[in-house]
Amino acid sequence: MMSKGKVLIAAPIHAVLSEGLARAGYELVTREKINQAEAYELIADCTGVITSTRLQLDKDLLDAAPALRWIGRMGSGMEVIDMGYAESKGIRCFASPEGNSNAVAEHAIGMLLDLNKKISVSNSEVKSGLWLRDENRGTELEGKTIGIIGFGHTGKALARKLQAFDMNILVYDKYDGSSMPPYVTGCDNLQPIFDEADIVSFHVPLQKDTIHYLNDSFITNMTKEFVLVNTSRGKVTDTKALLKGLKTGKIKGACLDVWEEEPIDRMSATLKNMLDEIVNLPQVIITPHIAGYSFEALFKMSKSLLDKIVTDE
Repeated sequence: MMSKGKVLIAAPIHAVLSEGLARAGYELVTREKINQAEAYELIADCTGVITSTRLQLDKDLLDAAPALRWIGRMGSGMEVIDMGYAESKGIRCFASPEGNSNAVAEHAIGMLLDLNKKISVSNSEVKSGLWLRDENRGTELEGKTIGIIGFGHTGKALARKLQAFDMNILVYDKYDGSSMPPYVTGCDNLQPIFDEADIVSFHVPLQKDTIHYLNDSFITNMTKEFVLVNTSRGKVTDTKALLKGLKTGKIKGACLDVWEEEPIDRMSATLKNMLDEIVNLPQVIITPHIAGYSFEALFKMSKSLLDKIVTDE
């Protein structure tokens, strides 16, 4: 079979994708832990790139790849690609948000249950020899109101699962408020969420109008003390506002899978200090950007990308 060109694999993928691309006639170069500087040489003669968050496929890097025809993004979050410039060069861009939406939704619910039922806190206490029942009385999700902001693949997956908890589900989506399932209440604006929500969960892409979506003004507009869930992008949350909200009690709990700067060794001193303070609060659960990183999601994202790339040829 004649080679269709070289593909740089710059992200962890399932074998279904690598084997499928090889069968389709591509030559694979795998560098999962590649850095931005190394990419310039490796991408120079590539036809395709598979990436996640490790590479910023900006104008300079795209210009360094004159043979590039397509980019596959494991997961969602196309902010890692200069989409406009890629399209102007005829480079097709594929994402696989449907591949990890279930994993993220399950993770969000897992963190909420952990927080509300004080599972991690009480588990640590028992391991330390404490048996505190009254202090660890839990709170139920049933009857609570959650505001889901962003109703793409992940927002929809979360809402489907929350039906089982008999919650009131409010949904706001800037781009698609027309086709809402019967078990949610669609909102034309954020006001119903500000007025009624006990929990706010973000499922939005990172773009100019979503940076620091959760800020001082948002927190002030919330009528109730509330729990924040962010499994989307770290920069959606203004960390200073989050810390202030936690200290005042307006934010009574937070479930975070993402941080403004990741990983820890790339954080500024300011954000690292705030992380150190926030992570030790008992009403906060933080995980290291693993919500969409399940074994099953890796397969689903890989299979989704393979199908889209091969079908589009």
